[in-house]
Amino acid sequence: MTFLSKRIVEAAVSETLAISQKSKELRAQGKDVINLAIGEPDFDTPEEVKAFAKKSIDENYSHYTPASGYLELQQAICHKLKRDNNLTYEPSQVVISNGAKHSIANAVMCIINPGDEVIIPTPFWVSYREIVKLAEGIPVYITASFENGYKITPQQLEAAITPKTKMVMFNSPSNPSGIIYTKEELQGFAKVIAKYPHVFVMTDEVYELVNFGGKHETIAQFEEIKEQVILINGVSKGFAMTGWRIGYMAANKAIAKACDKYQGHMTSAPSSIAQRAAIRAMEMEPEKSEYVRIMRTAFKERCAIATEALNQIKGIKVNKPEGALYLFPDVSYFYGKSTGNMTIKNSDDLCMYLLDTAEVALVPGSAFGEDKSLRLSIATSKELLLKAIARMKTALEALK
Repeated sequence: MTFLSKRIVEAAVSETLAISQKSKELRAQGKDVINLAIGEPDFDTPEEVKAFAKKSIDENYSHYTPASGYLELQQAICHKLKRDNNLTYEPSQVVISNGAKHSIANAVMCIINPGDEVIIPTPFWVSYREIVKLAEGIPVYITASFENGYKITPQQLEAAITPKTKMVMFNSPSNPSGIIYTKEELQGFAKVIAKYPHVFVMTDEVYELVNFGGKHETIAQFEEIKEQVILINGVSKGFAMTGWRIGYMAANKAIAKACDKYQGHMTSAPSSIAQRAAIRAMEMEPEKSEYVRIMRTAFKERCAIATEALNQIKGIKVNKPEGALYLFPDVSYFYGKSTGNMTIKNSDDLCMYLLDTAEVALVPGSAFGEDKSLRLSIATSKELLLKAIARMKTALEALK
């Protein structure tokens, strides 16, 4: 396939989507596969959001919208950012895209030139690395280990910055580790970034509402770096609207204008009806929403139950997630162990072993830049979580 571009040949397939596809194929063959690979809330979109979308269809919101999205949605997002995060943005600083992933890709494509460096703390969401590579940027990794709670320090960040650094990628609450940076920790990063006006910060906050502890904090709150911050969010995780494909960015006017221009050529705006639905989602005040409370409580309970169950398996070490939809246990104890003709060498081998033997689909840590771990999604029922972990325990205990 020499006719294909170098950029697409060298890009890795999304591991989460690939594993989920394989689990679907096995289920189609009659296998009782439990899929803990995909990060999709197992809730339905709020009724009031669906009703607003249906009403919008009847009112004929079926035509092209501006490339950056409806002004009414931009205004609703600005109101949400002020209400929930005490951030002041104008509608002209907001670009609505086909999911948060699209918003991230827009930002990277509009800022990164070939050879520019992008700092990515590990473990990272699988698409960060590939989006940077597609833009011909150079990913630079900072290791955040299990022992350090999967968090980096301001000192690590500053040590990684060079004259070629153009962007830093932050994600809190984090996929895959579930860690959340505190206001004090973010302030430490802001003090570093303020020294380097050529460095932009992409902060991915799509799991904002899946927070098991205190108030969500954003690095965009620090005025000294606000012009350098590109805030990414969306409706997929907090409102179970994954299929609606609505994400957004809030950034300085020059970046927003560039992304509007780029999106205008690549995709134009997202679905008009999905945008209308997102207006209603933005109007839902999280701290007063019964829907958000129920979802957040369910994920917190599942996280606790799954953590306790995993802790019963000899050799597994589990960090304590503070948000998001995942557990990211260290499973390196099992590397070098065997069963039959197979020896487990890494997270890819262990994932394949658990899929074949326990019929549980997980994502290897290698996809997130941390090969010692596996990612397990809690976006399913307590019963299925416990059933899956029981199967994992049996399969892992068979390794010698």
